[in-house]
Amino acid sequence: MRLDDFDYCLPGELIAQVPIEPRDSARLLVDRGSAAPEHHHVSDLVELLGDGDLLVVNDSKVIPARLRLQRISGGAAEVLLLDPIDHHRRRWDALVRPARKLRRGERLVTDAGVELVEIHERGIAGDTMTVEILGDADPLDLLATHGEMPLPPYITARLERGDRYQTVYAAEPASSAAPTAGLHFTPELLDRLRARGVDVATVELVVGLDTFKPVTEADPRQHLIHSERYRVPAGVLERCTAARRVVAVGTTSVRALESAVTLGEGDGRTRLFIHRPYQWQVVDLLMTNFHMPRTTLLMMIDAFVGERWSRLYGTAIAEQYRFLSFGDAMLLDRRAT
Repeated sequence: MRLDDFDYCLPGELIAQVPIEPRDSARLLVDRGSAAPEHHHVSDLVELLGDGDLLVVNDSKVIPARLRLQRISGGAAEVLLLDPIDHHRRRWDALVRPARKLRRGERLVTDAGVELVEIHERGIAGDTMTVEILGDADPLDLLATHGEMPLPPYITARLERGDRYQTVYAAEPASSAAPTAGLHFTPELLDRLRARGVDVATVELVVGLDTFKPVTEADPRQHLIHSERYRVPAGVLERCTAARRVVAVGTTSVRALESAVTLGEGDGRTRLFIHRPYQWQVVDLLMTNFHMPRTTLLMMIDAFVGERWSRLYGTAIAEQYRFLSFGDAMLLDRRAT
């Protein structure tokens, strides 16, 4: 296996800069394993899914985790909160800039001069740092006041509404990036699916560092994948077993479900790295956005449908589908031939 196996040319003009309205009007490339994939819209899921199917979504909520601050000595600094270290959400593992200049004990301030973050030691992952949110107020309240939604760096347009980088079913504030396949759903679409006999279950996987960390090893299996918190509520796996088909919305839902079975625990941290060959335990269909080249997410898609992912991406590019976080989606069937 080589990293080059997961490369493709992504035209910059296909990287979606703004979310589409309404959410479920996004295009949906449907792969049934035949030579020609089908072209639909997300709203067509009502016809594509049916009685006995189980739709599994990740209900982790994005926090305004990006803090644009100043060093007291002068110069800009940025903190991207990734994972809380204590249950008070006061200490975090974070990506910081300028990482080489910031020192332990240094405090970063807002534009108004309010001390907000203190730098501590090197972080859990080695390429992160532990930081502490200062002040007497609840850390999440401080983030709501001073933080920004952590849009990926390839999105340069201003986001007019913060809720558009949030799923409609988001629950527990935790993630530093959105589970983007879920951005396509509306309450009305979920109601229509339930009326069709589709069951809907929620899991949680807190989106963390590996969303931002590129794969650099020539053999991508040597990539160090960091742990992420997940939760699969009691009874969800039983519903998966009873379902006609398990339809995971997004790679994060996949990782939560497959981790729960592989690790034998419904709640914990996972380092599960899904790549070829992988023995699938739970998921039958996967709805996912189009991912960046040379990433672990694309390796998961390859493990799910094999080398035909490349033909599907080629079709999407030729047909001018919108890519990445605010882009269109695919519906993949791993059992299709």
